[in-house]
Amino acid sequence: MKTLTTFDPTDADFLRDPYPALAELRREGPLVWHQPWSMWLATDHATVGAVLKNRAFGRLWHDWEPVEEMESFNALHRNQLMENEPPAHTRMRRLLAGAFGRGHVERMRPRIEALAADMVAALPDTFDVLADYAEPMPVYVICDLLGVPREDHEDLRRWSQAIVHMYETDVDEDTKREAVEASTAFSDYVREVIAMRRREPGEDLVSDLIAETDAGKGFSDDELVATVVLLLNAGHEASVNTFGNGFHALLTHRDQLARVTSGEVSIETALEELIRFDAPLQLFERTATKDVEVAGQVVTAGQKVACLMGSANRDAAVFEDADTFDVGRDPNPHVGFGLGIHFCLGAPLARLELGITLSTLLDRFPDLLLAGEAPRRPTWVLRGYESIRVSA
Repeated sequence: MKTLTTFDPTDADFLRDPYPALAELRREGPLVWHQPWSMWLATDHATVGAVLKNRAFGRLWHDWEPVEEMESFNALHRNQLMENEPPAHTRMRRLLAGAFGRGHVERMRPRIEALAADMVAALPDTFDVLADYAEPMPVYVICDLLGVPREDHEDLRRWSQAIVHMYETDVDEDTKREAVEASTAFSDYVREVIAMRRREPGEDLVSDLIAETDAGKGFSDDELVATVVLLLNAGHEASVNTFGNGFHALLTHRDQLARVTSGEVSIETALEELIRFDAPLQLFERTATKDVEVAGQVVTAGQKVACLMGSANRDAAVFEDADTFDVGRDPNPHVGFGLGIHFCLGAPLARLELGITLSTLLDRFPDLLLAGEAPRRPTWVLRGYESIRVSA
């Protein structure tokens, strides 16, 4: 067993730039044991893929303790598809995929285009591309998709951030308390939305899910609440960090920015590199449901594997000049949306939204410059910036 003890995602230098340390991990081996976490680290592209696609590994939810105090947080996770395995996962994903498949994503295109145009037209010559554009945009989009009022976006963003802070590797009591409060408020809000859509159905995803539920072939009430919260969280948290990390890379690689603004490289191709180069989600965790061999190592039942997505996306065995930001990289088999049965169901919407958001901003401001250093958030699993100030 290859054992590693020096990997520290809370270190300030690591948070600023984790990729040299992740490269060291890959040199240690494709699967190394991390004693402080008592789990395996999958470090390269092949091993991350092997774990995520192997049905011997599952996403197994365990309630946070104390259970009674954490119930509102636990309930949101125990009842949503991302934290479940078949057959519950299969049932919930089929229902959600069916709702998505009714044209909701493509119907969002003109709304996103109009929204992006309006927001960009209102931007001054100097602004925070996150706070003034990238953060509200995906919240508005997912609100429209779900039939939720846009004006509630600040509450939704705040609740979402409090919940996702629980996914980091160092969770303190304040974080737990804030997550419980946010989960309670978020659940109450969603139940009100569901009640409203039961009275007044619309052309939105929530109305479709309610119709399935009320016909007796859909979600339970608790599953419906958890699913809507999941969509609101996943629909904007990852999008903000993907846009921020990728756009910052463009601004600090002017030659690559020019390839996009000149039309040499399409937005669609460039977008995949923005997702790959600085992963907004750095870790997926899986648990072995039985003894299984991976990368020549037996992972025993009950042991956990942390799939290091950002490390997989910098694997030189798959990506030529992997540490080079190349907007024309094609093919680009990054793992930004996951793999296997938990592959991101919202990937088509994310690509549509990010592509429109990026192209609209660059059409209006093709020569944006950073207006000072962009501070990082003090988190690694969900990697992003606090702010990115720019000037035309």
